[in-house]
Amino acid sequence: MPEVLKAPLVVEFPFTRSLGPVQSAFLTGLRERTLLGVKTTDGRVLVPPVEYDPVTADEIRDLVEVGATGTVTTWAWNPEPRRGQPLATPFAWVLVRLDGADTALLHALDAPSPDAVRTGLRVRVRWAPERTGAITDIACFEPYEGPDSGEARDHSGDFANAVTGIIAPARLDYTYSPGRAQSAYLHALSENKTIGERCPSCRKVYVPPRGACPTCGVATDERVEVGPRGTVTTYCVVNIKAKNLDIEVPYVYAHIALDGADLALHGRIGGIPYDQVRMGLRVEPVWTEGGRYPDHYRPTGEPDADYDVYKELL
Repeated sequence: MPEVLKAPLVVEFPFTRSLGPVQSAFLTGLRERTLLGVKTTDGRVLVPPVEYDPVTADEIRDLVEVGATGTVTTWAWNPEPRRGQPLATPFAWVLVRLDGADTALLHALDAPSPDAVRTGLRVRVRWAPERTGAITDIACFEPYEGPDSGEARDHSGDFANAVTGIIAPARLDYTYSPGRAQSAYLHALSENKTIGERCPSCRKVYVPPRGACPTCGVATDERVEVGPRGTVTTYCVVNIKAKNLDIEVPYVYAHIALDGADLALHGRIGGIPYDQVRMGLRVEPVWTEGGRYPDHYRPTGEPDADYDVYKELL
């Protein structure tokens, strides 16, 4: 029985965004231990605040301060916190309607067990000891038995050194297990071969194989070895150095149509100055010792391919 392949994969990038006046005031307020909402045209108070009325689409700027205490409207228990979540021990995700607000804020509730959580539970903010102007300035919520904070109060939203932008990391951890077609493709790569699959209907050879023809919608099972040489169809010059990637910029990443394939795959171009890479350039794979896939592709020295040969593979 063939080996079932699987591998842990991580997709991660920092998302940078600027803030408008309402979001800027909200996050700067968190830094100053002040909770702000915004008043809609019909008098409702939204927390977190938005810049446009969800009912009328009118721009709204009237900021109000709400209480640091509130009521749980609904909740879900999280028995196994993940990396980057508010608490390292089991906790409840809760929607909290802060005193003076008409909508609920999502955050974590520090509770010893799910038996200690219920809809209607009174809670209060536990502030982070060090605050920077982010939602994490609220460390979490905790149960509270004191009085209501009262009505919302008008607030100018004016703070010194206002937060005008944020960097929000996005990360997805998952385990990938390829199917039959891609498993065969990966096993072949470990032998310095590239295997595609031919559609029984249109006769196109897909590399990497997908197990089915995306055009005809029929299963593919006829394996075809392609390459190893190929043709650069299109490419881009990369000028931004990626985190944890030991490749000096600028470099070229290209679509390469391997000989015998009807679909271009991706690959890095090396062995040539980046500004000499061109469409039609003939290339071949460079394998490193023990590598499961080509490290990069380099020029073969052959004349460039005619455009008509690869124009359907752009």
